[in-house]
Amino acid sequence: MIRALYSSAAGMQSQQTQLDVISNNLANVNTTGFKKSRPEFQDLLYQNERPSGADQGAGNLAPSGVQIGHGSQLVATAKVFTTGELTNTGNKFDVAIQGDGFLEVQMPDGSRAFTRDGALKLSNTGNWVTSDGLPLLGGFQAVAAGTTDVSISPGGTVTTQGAQGNQTFQVNLVRFINPAGLQSLGRNLYRETTASGQAEQGNAAQNGFGSLAQNYLEMSNVKVVEEMVGMIVAQRAYEVNSKAVQAADEMMGQANNLKR
Repeated sequence: MIRALYSSAAGMQSQQTQLDVISNNLANVNTTGFKKSRPEFQDLLYQNERPSGADQGAGNLAPSGVQIGHGSQLVATAKVFTTGELTNTGNKFDVAIQGDGFLEVQMPDGSRAFTRDGALKLSNTGNWVTSDGLPLLGGFQAVAAGTTDVSISPGGTVTTQGAQGNQTFQVNLVRFINPAGLQSLGRNLYRETTASGQAEQGNAAQNGFGSLAQNYLEMSNVKVVEEMVGMIVAQRAYEVNSKAVQAADEMMGQANNLKR
């Protein structure tokens, strides 16, 4: 009965974590470029009271063993990098990535970070920056004063038109062999880790890299219906585990009262 208390408590903790992850997904349902998280669980160690194949005498072997588990535990909250729906904004500085790839930005400490948020802006010096003012890397060049139009091709060729003539430059995307291993920094940013592998640069729409869609933004890949169903499942599983705790408590109470 003591084992039942701890196993059920571990199950309740797992379902609480499940609900925490779902809540964060729902909170970011309108966050540009957001990628939902998926909690992954494992069962805990087992107490082996009789191994499978144990000798039962007279040459007979036990076809199955006796194993009693100790609940579950969280092992990962993996990011799911499926492409979200694209929304037409009409803003020429908005860029959505259709397929594999990230935009590269420079952090205040000089390190690199990566994002799928294509809501780009121009600074007061004409440099391309994120909504937080972080400068874009990967070939983005400053836009000259007096520029009247900016065009971004699916392959990453940026053309600006203005009084000083046309200017053309090529921007690159970055991808990882295991994007689920990236570290989430918040503010729609990710950081490279050993698990993600090293960043690989390449031209958009080539060699498996995604293409760019000007005037569009990639929305969150969270599906509200799926998250609501997951919330119901987590709530019911939490409730069942709490019932198991209550049942174990009542059984221990009855055992303690046997002498009366």
